[in-house]
Amino acid sequence: MSAAPRASIKVASYNIRKAVGTDRQRRPERILSVLNEIGADIVCLQEADRRLGARLSALPFEAIARETPYKAVPYEIRPGGMGWHGNAILVRREAEILNHRALVLPVLEPRGAVMADIALDGLTFRVVGMHLDLSGLWRRKQARAVIDHVADCDGHIPAVLMGDLNEWGSAGCLKDFMSAFQFAPTGPSFHASRPIARLDRIMTTPDLAVMDAGTHHSSLARRASDHLPIWATVGLR
Repeated sequence: MSAAPRASIKVASYNIRKAVGTDRQRRPERILSVLNEIGADIVCLQEADRRLGARLSALPFEAIARETPYKAVPYEIRPGGMGWHGNAILVRREAEILNHRALVLPVLEPRGAVMADIALDGLTFRVVGMHLDLSGLWRRKQARAVIDHVADCDGHIPAVLMGDLNEWGSAGCLKDFMSAFQFAPTGPSFHASRPIARLDRIMTTPDLAVMDAGTHHSSLARRASDHLPIWATVGLR
């Protein structure tokens, strides 16, 4: 007898700042411990690759396999790197990766997004991870590009979009995303030591219900990166 499909999954978004904490020490093991604290099924990471040199993954792949229940969606754009312009997606090892690709965005500085279709325990989701520009003008261009990428996909799959939008106000690219997506009620995530800004966001297509959402506060998360992770539990309406 096959198991009944899940009613929901838990997703999370986390700007890990290349595993450099608020104490300015690079300690990937802290990031991995925070991910285990959250217990999400799918995680979008930002600043997951180092920015200089060979731009290797900030989280060693062997440590991910040894210390967490996750595997990385294999974009394989750069040897030793995890994602595309620092964007990466981790999924539970039992999840099936049906499709995946990097998204090219209009840019002023190096920015990008990643997409993957994930099947897990009877549910299938399209997941997009992103880290948008510091410039408001370019953020809006990038938001529209992400919206177009999702709209142009063959076949509709319920979608979850996550990432560091770098939007300090309540308008700008948020208005663009609101035309097609709903925002999960996560709280402020930046700066980790005293979070006042909602730079990190989780959005869903209208066919998904957000059952619960929040910002992950723990003593370790406050030290592991300058952003706190955000999370949401989502399911089909």
